[in-house]
Amino acid sequence: MALQAILDRIRAAEAQAGRVAGSVQLIAVSKVQPDARVREVLAAGHRLFGENYVQEAAVKWPGFRAEFGAVQVHMIGPLQTNKAKVAVELFDAIHTVDRASLAEKLAKLAQARGVCPQLFVQVNTGAEPQKAGVLPGDLDGFLTTCRSMDLPLAGLMCIPPEGEDSGPHFAMLAGMAARNGLSGLSMGMSGDFEAAIAAGATHVRVGSAIFGARHYG
Repeated sequence: MALQAILDRIRAAEAQAGRVAGSVQLIAVSKVQPDARVREVLAAGHRLFGENYVQEAAVKWPGFRAEFGAVQVHMIGPLQTNKAKVAVELFDAIHTVDRASLAEKLAKLAQARGVCPQLFVQVNTGAEPQKAGVLPGDLDGFLTTCRSMDLPLAGLMCIPPEGEDSGPHFAMLAGMAARNGLSGLSMGMSGDFEAAIAAGATHVRVGSAIFGARHYG
């Protein structure tokens, strides 16, 4: 099964990097995948998934959680502020905190609920104008703002520019996390997760290599 092949590659990359076995978590990216494919991965025992769209996840995961028990679902796509309330009730972690207005909304929801998902700040390591994320030069100040709101920061996330060597971006993210006392590094996808593990990734996000190609209707 493709899932096992990816898990084997993750374990091998951990060993190659001299890291403890099991120190990297695989987020199986199930966005826009048919329920049958997702059920196969659940049936194989995997329990950590990633979604890009709040509405899709809200339809998909209550039923699967009822059927399979405790399943962690992480938000890895852009989060609109007006969908934050649904997101904090649905997701175990949000990897795309990228602006002050969203941080403020999440802080208010956390205070009202008494609990909050784990939060990763998305960093636009390539300073791409079309891409979400805090610019590297603004990150330290943004993290200070988030901490002043008592937000539970787990780490940083990045999506390196397409067509570029991912390695320098992973190294940059790891350096920024270390400088700010953050241990979580959400980085690496199907084509570069082994390089991300070598750079210290704690979470890698793999979709089509597990589920097969997506078909957008």
